Amino acid sequence: MAQWLTEVRGVRAVALGGSRARGAHRPGSDWDLGLYYRGEVDVPALAALASELTGERVEVAGPGGWGPWVDGGAWLSVDGAAVDWILRDLDRVERVWSECRAGRYETGVQAGHPLGFWSPAYAGEVAICRVLADPHGELTVLRDATQRYPEPLRETLVHAAWEAEFSVAAARKSAGSGDALHVALCLSRAFGVLVQSLHAHHRVWCLNEKGALAAAAAFPGVPEDFTARVTAALTALDPAAVESAGELVRETRARLT
Repeated sequence: MAQWLTEVRGVRAVALGGSRARGAHRPGSDWDLGLYYRGEVDVPALAALASELTGERVEVAGPGGWGPWVDGGAWLSVDGAAVDWILRDLDRVERVWSECRAGRYETGVQAGHPLGFWSPAYAGEVAICRVLADPHGELTVLRDATQRYPEPLRETLVHAAWEAEFSVAAARKSAGSGDALHVALCLSRAFGVLVQSLHAHHRVWCLNEKGALAAAAAFPGVPEDFTARVTAALTALDPAAVESAGELVRETRARLT
C-alpha cells in the first residue's frame, strides 16, 4: 500500500505512525499511515486507490479538509483492518522542525485536540515513525534529525509551565460560584501545559493529549500519585480541588528547574 501511495502525484513518502510505530499497539489497533506530500496532492487519485483497496467508495479529505493542523486523509477498512490515511504537508513539517530547533512553537485550534494542536507534534510524529516508502529519502533524513530533541525547544516548553499556575489562579476565581465549565477548562489547561513541560524536560516528544498524563506520570522525579491527584482535581472541581491542583502545579514546577 505504501508503495502504491508514493505513485500518487504529490505524495513523497509514507510512514507508519501511532501505537504500531511505537510498538504499543493491541491486536485491534488501527494502522496509521502518514502520507507526506509536497505541493498539490492528487486527491481523486487517492480516492480511486482507496476504492480499489476497499471495494467501496471512500471519501478522501484533501488538505485542510480535517482542519488547519490535522490536514486531511481517509478512514479505510482493508481486509477487516482499520487503516487511517493522514495527510502531512512535508514543507510545513520541515518549517515546524526548523522552528523547534530555534526554540519556537505554536498551538492551534483543531478538532480532536481539546487542548489545542501543539506544533512540535509534527516533529514528534516523524521521530517515532517507521518509514515505509521514501523514494527520494526526504523523510528518512528528517526522521534521523528529529531523534535528538532540540535543547532550545526544551527550554521554551519547560518555561511555558508558568501558564499552569496562571490557569489555576483563573479557576480559583470561578470555583466559589460553582462555574464548573470554566473551572474544568482552566484546570485541564493547567495540567495539559504541565504535561507538555514534563515531556520536554525529559526530552520526549508529546504527540497529543491521549495517554499523555500516564506517560508524564511515569517520568522520574514526578510528584508521587501524580495521576491520582490530577484525576481527583478534575473530578471534584470545587475550591478544595483547585487548591490541590495549585499545590501539585507548584510541586511539579519546582522539579522542572
